[in-house]
Amino acid sequence: MVKPRVLDYFKSCMTLITTTKELKTLCTRLKKSTFVTVDTEFIREKTYWPHLCLIQVCGDDEEPYAIDPLAEGIDLAPFYEVMQDKKVQKVFHACRQDLEIFFNESGKLPTPVFDTQIAAMVCGFGEQVSYEVLVNTLAKKQIDKSSRFTDWSARPLTSKQLKYALADVTHLRKIYVKLTEKLEKMGRTSWIKDEMKGLMDKSLYLTKPEEAWERIRIPNHKPRTLCILREIAAWREELAQQHDVPRGRILKDEALAEIATHPPTSSEALNKMRNVHQGFGNSERGKSLLEAVKRGMEADVANCPKWEPRPAFPPGIAPTIDLLRVLLKLKCENEQVAAKLLCTAAELEMIAAFGKESKVPAMSGWRFKIFGKEALALRDGKVAIAVENSRLKLVKTA
Repeated sequence: MVKPRVLDYFKSCMTLITTTKELKTLCTRLKKSTFVTVDTEFIREKTYWPHLCLIQVCGDDEEPYAIDPLAEGIDLAPFYEVMQDKKVQKVFHACRQDLEIFFNESGKLPTPVFDTQIAAMVCGFGEQVSYEVLVNTLAKKQIDKSSRFTDWSARPLTSKQLKYALADVTHLRKIYVKLTEKLEKMGRTSWIKDEMKGLMDKSLYLTKPEEAWERIRIPNHKPRTLCILREIAAWREELAQQHDVPRGRILKDEALAEIATHPPTSSEALNKMRNVHQGFGNSERGKSLLEAVKRGMEADVANCPKWEPRPAFPPGIAPTIDLLRVLLKLKCENEQVAAKLLCTAAELEMIAAFGKESKVPAMSGWRFKIFGKEALALRDGKVAIAVENSRLKLVKTA
């Protein structure tokens, strides 16, 4: 519970919610808003799962509120009901981690969602524009960043922490309004709706132990090696989830790669490995790891993972990639949209090599209309890049 003097200090401009009754009252009002701005404070440096420490919300005509999920006896169900209310737009900035937390906590994703970072990229503010830049540019305010890296799990929260946390959702309200106006003026409201659909893919927020091996770099791509890697990576992932500790706290990626490449069959062999700490092979975890190694060694090779190498590009394709890169820069400047959102470097290479068959995002939707279509024309020699009055432009070829 926050000390009374802290609450008194913020009585006129902010409220800390610490009981289910207070939360129900707040959520009843929030459901009447057309949109709510949302932010979270959490810690995860020493854990596998992010630990939610504070939720900040602000309705379209409400004062900002902080919800304390660590308050004794509080039930967050009313808040998650608001997050599922389709009549209320949920506004975040760089929302992937926030969505992951809410998905882990409630089993559902907030809907509908608006991400101001993505919207800013659509509106030409550059690559992954920071919240601070948007506050300065659109809200005409300055952020006090001194509380950014404080311990949000400690109680009571200080007045400085609360002021910092609640300022985020307050400024976010004005940023949202300004960005929606820009999107409407530029005719790009449908663009942001398309981008938000991608964030609703639940697979983005699910960590499947059997797929954990795919994140680990390993020089040996033989099926048997990959099979062992799959088993021991799944072993580590399950253990990390079970005990809520970072993966590296159990064994680092380098250790898994070494074990998969040179699989030990005994505790003694495991103890001698360079990236495994002394005595690990004699522990209960060491014994269960050896069992995972054994499963990988004995598995049917037909069921082993298959490494899919990067597609081989035709020789001499580099100049085509360079041309497409120039076109991308030209389009981004003319259309005022961030390059990373329009087409990544890897996707450019795929277009240069395989054209429409590359099936990258730029080959469909709004990206195709403003870039993909002309990228194919340039690749196929139907248009060329020319200079006129010191500016680049596209011209049809004969």
